[in-house]
Amino acid sequence: MRIRSILLVATLAGSMALFCQPAHAAVSGLRQDAIVVTDIVDYQCTVTGVAEKQDIKVKVELTMPSDATAGEQLAIGWRGAYVDDATALRAPATGLAGGTKLYAYASISGLAKLTSATGVGELATPSADQTVLLSTATVPLKTTPSNAGTATVKAAAINFGTKTDEPSIKCEVRNPAALTTYTLTVASADGRPTDSVPVTPSPQPTPTDTATAGDQPTDSVPVTSSPQPTPTVTAIVAKASTDENGKVIKTPSGGAATGGGGESGPDGRVLISTGFLLTLAAVIGLLLRRRGIPWG
Repeated sequence: MRIRSILLVATLAGSMALFCQPAHAAVSGLRQDAIVVTDIVDYQCTVTGVAEKQDIKVKVELTMPSDATAGEQLAIGWRGAYVDDATALRAPATGLAGGTKLYAYASISGLAKLTSATGVGELATPSADQTVLLSTATVPLKTTPSNAGTATVKAAAINFGTKTDEPSIKCEVRNPAALTTYTLTVASADGRPTDSVPVTPSPQPTPTDTATAGDQPTDSVPVTSSPQPTPTVTAIVAKASTDENGKVIKTPSGGAATGGGGESGPDGRVLISTGFLLTLAAVIGLLLRRRGIPWG
């Protein structure tokens, strides 16, 4: 009976071990989609109204988003803790105003129009000369990238005050070259390639087509030919004319009469005979005169 009980308990314990995950395994799964970068950052802090400066060391942990998209706000997680009490920030002798907050920054380079991210963390107001405790919660450093591409991220300044532009304590990074960098990838919102630049086609000159008979290009602009003058042909019609005797006088085609030969005017033989008779009468008259023969 005892052996059966032992076997039953062992079986139940083995089943629970198979189905129950260890606590540390569940915690590690929370960061599978994020990149965490931790650095020891040396700061030099200037307190308003105090000449002496303070050097502090802060262990800064940055958590990069894995789904950053152009045109959408992203958040980089920031967590800070002092390395030890000796390197912690102390409040001035005059204390800090109530409502003092932590303003944390990350520097961003390599991507156009994106230079930094900033976040605000709540603080407990410290007493004079007491340690200024850092925010225990993760501070989201927010920014909105305009373009897709890649950027390099580093830890940057931290300030303390009641307003962003009026800090009571300013802490600047002293070892920026020694800090770990991480490349933040920003995806395109419209599916275009990363860092793509829209290509604007250059204006093309409008082609001028010369119309050629029998070889017109497709969709060519119709060419209107100038009207050609219509040749005027003057027809000269030769009209037949008749003389007073009823004979037909022929006129050459295309012009005026150029002489009608024996058919034009009075009969030529009559004129010739008349002239001959007049000449003969004159000769006979001269002969009779010389011989003294009376005329008549």
